[in-house]
Amino acid sequence: MKTRSSSRREALPGEAVHKVIAYQISEDDSAPIRPAPRERTWMDNANRKFPYRCLPLVMANQYGWEILSTHRVRASWDGTSKLEGLHVENLYGDGRLPCHSHFCEGVPTFHTPFFFKTPDGWNLMVRGPTNSPKDGIVALDGIIETDWAHATFTMNWRFTRACTVEFAMGEPICLLFPIQRGVLEMFHGEVRSLKSDRELENKFRQWCASRDRFLLDLQKRRPQALAQGWQKDYMQNANDKKPLARPFANEASRLEPELADGNHGQSNT
Repeated sequence: MKTRSSSRREALPGEAVHKVIAYQISEDDSAPIRPAPRERTWMDNANRKFPYRCLPLVMANQYGWEILSTHRVRASWDGTSKLEGLHVENLYGDGRLPCHSHFCEGVPTFHTPFFFKTPDGWNLMVRGPTNSPKDGIVALDGIIETDWAHATFTMNWRFTRACTVEFAMGEPICLLFPIQRGVLEMFHGEVRSLKSDRELENKFRQWCASRDRFLLDLQKRRPQALAQGWQKDYMQNANDKKPLARPFANEASRLEPELADGNHGQSNT
C-alpha cells in the first residue's frame, strides 16, 4: 500500500501546476491581459447589489483571463451579409486598429497580439466576458487546441440586429481559460429518480422545507427573517469556492491608469 510520502504529491490549494503562455508576437503590439474580475456594472447598479448574493454567478465572473481593448472602437452594421455592410472605425487609440470586417455576416473580428501555448492535452476556451451582456452584439465562442497549434486565433463577435456599438478602451473583448481535452467524452449522462438515493433525497427535502419556511417568514415580515434577509446556504463555503486566475507574469499595460481596470458596462448607440 502506498504511503503519503511515496505517492505522487498533489498540488496544494492555490499552487499552480500548469502554465498558459502568451507569446507576444511583436514588441510594438500588445494588449493587457488580466484575471477576470468579480465586479460587473449591471450587478453594481442592481437594487442593493443583490446579484452578488449568487455565488455561482460571482464564481463564473472570475473564471479565466480577459484581454482588454487597446482602442475605442465603433462598429456599425447595416444588416446585410456583405463585407462592406460592416463599418469599423477607431475613435481613440494608437497603433494599428485590431478590429475589422473579415467574415462578413455582421461579424467584427478582433486580432489578438499573442500566440498562446498550453500544456499537452489542454485547450483554450475562448469567448466573450462572462455575464457581461452587450446590447446589439454577442461574442462567439471557440475552442482552440493550443497545445499543438502554431497559429494565432481571432476573437469574433456577431451583431444581433442592424445597429451601432462601441467597445471602450480598456473594455474586455475576449475571455479565455484552459479546458482539458477529452474530459467531456469521459462522462455519460444518466437520468434517475431522486427516490433512488434516499440520503440525497432527504437532504433535498430538508432544504426545500427550510426554504419554504424562510420565504413564509419573509412574507409575514417576521423580525428574525427580515434581519437575516436571505439564507446564505450556498455561501457557507464561499472561501473554498472562489477560484481566481493568477495575473500573467511580466504583464504590461499600454492603457492609461484610469482606464486599466477595464469596463464591464454597455456602450452602444
